[in-house]
Amino acid sequence: MLPDALTSRLDLDRLKALSGSFVDATLRWRHSDLLFTAPVDCRDAFVYVLVEHQSGEDPLMAFRMLRYIMRIWDRYLSEQPNATRLPAVIPLVVHHNHRAWSCPTDVLDLLDLDRATADAARQYLPRFRFLLDDLARVDEQALRARPLTPQARMTLLLLKIAAGNPRIADELRKWIDDLREILHNSGGIEDFVALLTYIESVGEAPTGELHDLFAQLGPEAEEAYVTTAEVLRSEGRTEGRTEGAVAAKAESVLTVLGARGITVSEAARARITQCTDLAQLETWVRQAVTVTSADDLFA
Repeated sequence: MLPDALTSRLDLDRLKALSGSFVDATLRWRHSDLLFTAPVDCRDAFVYVLVEHQSGEDPLMAFRMLRYIMRIWDRYLSEQPNATRLPAVIPLVVHHNHRAWSCPTDVLDLLDLDRATADAARQYLPRFRFLLDDLARVDEQALRARPLTPQARMTLLLLKIAAGNPRIADELRKWIDDLREILHNSGGIEDFVALLTYIESVGEAPTGELHDLFAQLGPEAEEAYVTTAEVLRSEGRTEGRTEGAVAAKAESVLTVLGARGITVSEAARARITQCTDLAQLETWVRQAVTVTSADDLFA
């Protein structure tokens, strides 16, 4: 995604993933981010990758990316308190929904100004543009042509085609060589399981078709698929049981309050029914026997 003149200056032999996320907590269900360090011309620099997981676009993405980069700089300065210059942060957004991206990629285009005024004030206004890898515009032939490892290519392919796809098994047969190469690489089984987990989590292919596909790759791949599928099904059953217990306990809180003639406002009802902490709900059940108002539960 970067121009050759820039990638030639990045020391990719020293590329290293860093810990932490800079995304707003309320948006983590739809944005996943990764921060890498990779020196540029022997200077500190970072590459920041954000993958967007939602059915529509985020019209304020340019602003959000700028805010996340500010957080990266804040962390850098806390670790390097004597720094007098900031490291470059190269931002990349990966968009993989079915519709092509059409929102601004530059903060300047978010400002509520007509074009003439924006041009007149340009030198005083913030400028920030992020790189966009819009997988909706990348066909499979172009994806095959990218100079990527099989793991990276398969990751982008799955981001592009896997979600809600009942024909994912048929489509992956065209990529059987990449899947096989992943398995044969060092650490390949761990990468393979990560891909299987994503396929099982977001795809809708019949289990038998996926089983047949991965069985073609040999016993190791077949075992990895069967194990991964069973683990996810088990986790799903456990999550379902937990959700059922939480819902029942929330209903118990409301039942006790109702039996005592205590009015429960819509706000209080929402707080109770939306609580996912079973221990907290059990506490509220006990308190509901003695409180004089629903709001006393939260005091």
